Amino acid sequence: MSEDWLRPDWPAVAKVQALVTTRRGGFSSGDFASFNLALHVGDDARHVELNRARLQTEIGTEYPLHWIRQVHGTRVWKLDRDAVSTSLPEADAIYTREPGQACAILTADCLPVFFCSRDGREIALAHAGWRGLAGGILEATLACFQNAPDAILAWFGPAIGPAHFEVGAEVRERFMMASSTGLQQQLAPAFTRSARHADKWRADLYRLARVRLRAAGLEDIYGGELCTFSDNDNFYSYRRQPRTGRMASVIYKTA
Repeated sequence: MSEDWLRPDWPAVAKVQALVTTRRGGFSSGDFASFNLALHVGDDARHVELNRARLQTEIGTEYPLHWIRQVHGTRVWKLDRDAVSTSLPEADAIYTREPGQACAILTADCLPVFFCSRDGREIALAHAGWRGLAGGILEATLACFQNAPDAILAWFGPAIGPAHFEVGAEVRERFMMASSTGLQQQLAPAFTRSARHADKWRADLYRLARVRLRAAGLEDIYGGELCTFSDNDNFYSYRRQPRTGRMASVIYKTA
């Protein structure tokens, strides 16, 4: 596989394969240079298809990629033998027990969260922006697993860091109002007052996701050190530049 891509630093079994693409090594140009995988952002569709074809070739044609139409919701698509041939589903996470099927999501600041059971039989991938996190996309993904949360690993892919992610007070209130008193106390440090705007808060997506997962019983969490906004060489960032591409996060398991 390409040396430009990221690999999760988690203790998953060998049959679980996962990666995050970067913006390097593709066919797109201009604002989308160069490995944009999204068809909905205004890039030349021919370039996107070439990039997707390269991604498929790199991971192997025996592991077909399955995409979803992401809507910042909480629906999880369960990918099984009957669902493989369906049209593009509307969802923000993919879960499967099927070997040989590659789950894929697109991000450019939102948090990609990888999941796998310790035995490698179950895998999932979630697209977690602040709306999805507040709504419960991570908990909904965990609920699909047959394994208990304490038998599942998670890895956080690249997302916008707290130094650059400013949100309004309504976002903070959304998390606080939807949480128990104990959880509110754990979530509160994920929001700090903006030094630039009195009515804004800086939000830490990584911390919000970590608190929510641990509250659900998942303790083995890895990653969470990268920032898409501050690393223009490697990552697209919608907050940095609204007209931009998307990276792909992919997980699959071998037989």
